[in-house]
Amino acid sequence: MRSVFRLLTHRGRAALLGLTLALTAGVAAQAQEAAIRKNLLERLPTLPKIEEVSKTPMNGLFEVRVSGNDIYYTDADGSFLIQGHLIDTRVKKNLTEERMDKLNVVAFDSLPLIDAFTIVRGNGKRKMAVFEDPNCGYCKRFERDMQKVNDVTIHLFLMPILGPDSGVKSKAVWCAKDKAKAWADMMLRDQKIAPGNCDATALTRNIEFGQQHRITGTPTLIFADGKRVPGAIAAQQVEQYLAQAKAP
Repeated sequence: MRSVFRLLTHRGRAALLGLTLALTAGVAAQAQEAAIRKNLLERLPTLPKIEEVSKTPMNGLFEVRVSGNDIYYTDADGSFLIQGHLIDTRVKKNLTEERMDKLNVVAFDSLPLIDAFTIVRGNGKRKMAVFEDPNCGYCKRFERDMQKVNDVTIHLFLMPILGPDSGVKSKAVWCAKDKAKAWADMMLRDQKIAPGNCDATALTRNIEFGQQHRITGTPTLIFADGKRVPGAIAAQQVEQYLAQAKAP
């Protein structure tokens, strides 16, 4: 009985010690984060709002995430600030890029699909969303290449950000009786679409959504798993992302 009691007592002391160490480490981490925030704010008052400070795998180096999801790195007391990519040479991994991919994820079910029109090819089982401007040359190239991709549902968000004429063309497509056909006529066949006359406030909301989620260029693709891919990637790459993504 005494041996059992001693064992329990020993385990209790060990657990208490572990808890004490954890609490001490937590307090130290909070103090360190507070020091970094304070020093950076005082020394760099124009730095955007600091949203998060966290340790990196590199000893003594901390990640500083500011508003807009930009990432910087600093030392333990905020004396130095580094802008660039952190690469783990042991496994040849770009840790900054990996982190940005996570920060840029857009939950597919958060997309305001009411402000998009839908294009269905084949069985439409696979899903993706695309933000495009009708005056974007890369978008036209992307649309031509996308004709090779089948069995997909595409939610297309018109995001006129390249000038006033982009708004005129986007409104013409949005107000068309058959939006998907009007878009294909414009982007694939270079046909002019009759001016639109309808409520096109969806286009403004799309621009605002893009600003909120840092969608700054077109085309920008979002897949069912939230993965965001900027630029006019080839059909083969689209197929790869569609295969990797799991529908919500």
